[in-house]
Amino acid sequence: MTEDETLDLADLEESTPEMEMQEEDDGSLPEAGRPPTNAKELEAVYDIPVQVSAVLGKANMQVSQLLKLGRGAIVELDRKVGEAIDIYVNNRLVARGEVVVVEEHLGVTMTEIIKVDRSGN
Repeated sequence: MTEDETLDLADLEESTPEMEMQEEDDGSLPEAGRPPTNAKELEAVYDIPVQVSAVLGKANMQVSQLLKLGRGAIVELDRKVGEAIDIYVNNRLVARGEVVVVEEHLGVTMTEIIKVDRSGN
């Protein structure tokens, strides 16, 4: 895996005159192999459902330890208080964030977007 980079989501929302000149006049999807350059080119995938997971931390234990767990048991995770949590979309790490409370529900606010180089590494 290569060094992670931060991706600015606003880059996808804005289009420059050069990008608009590259768009297909017939409204078709971008040329294969070329990533989408603006939000309009992504419209075809807006309704596809994805699984989003926020991982607070992980723990390793033996099956015998797992079987001894009961109500009120505490499982120590590998993260410290205040440390960023990992946010996965379809089992792929896409961001890091913090836990927040929204009314009576837990939520996640993204603090860092992860961009992975897919050039074969």
